[in-house]
Amino acid sequence: MAKNTDCQKDSQQNPLEWTEVSRKTLLPTRIGTVCSVRNRAADGTEGDYIVLDAPDWAVVIPELEGGKKFLVVDQWRHGSREMSREFPGGVIERNEKPAEGAVRELREETGCTADELIHLGSTYPNPALQSNQVHFFLARGLHKEGDKHLDDDEFLECVAVSADEVFSGMGKPPYTHALMCAAFNNYRRFLDETHR
Repeated sequence: MAKNTDCQKDSQQNPLEWTEVSRKTLLPTRIGTVCSVRNRAADGTEGDYIVLDAPDWAVVIPELEGGKKFLVVDQWRHGSREMSREFPGGVIERNEKPAEGAVRELREETGCTADELIHLGSTYPNPALQSNQVHFFLARGLHKEGDKHLDDDEFLECVAVSADEVFSGMGKPPYTHALMCAAFNNYRRFLDETHR
């Protein structure tokens, strides 16, 4: 009989899995609810952990000219206190599917719609602290439908940039938003898988 290693499970329950014992709201905010969550490990150890329960987000990578350019938005970010160049995106509204949120965010931030919307993947922005996911989409066949529809405190400019700039600049200023890097990684994987 083979000896069990730390990487193998003895039963159906993962010994690394924790069970929620209780949850208390500490602070409801505009971006989510800060909670104190009491969790119990498989060995009985208990601890209190801070979790931000937030709605899911959508990020859209709008291709232009068959992938030779991208439509991005420039905006000020209050956390970093810097300008950031990003793909359009934002919060998915209640009762909205991720693709619906992506279409709406693209329209609101750029005034454009797309002939084709491709789901590139989903991930957790920070699973240590946040419960939400971010969903990545590729938009192809853009059409200008009208003006942007921004929130009252949302100020941004749309810019068409070359694919070379994005490929070489992602992860460096002004492309420093980690979710945009993750979105672009999913986009690159999609290109590799479709041999484009």
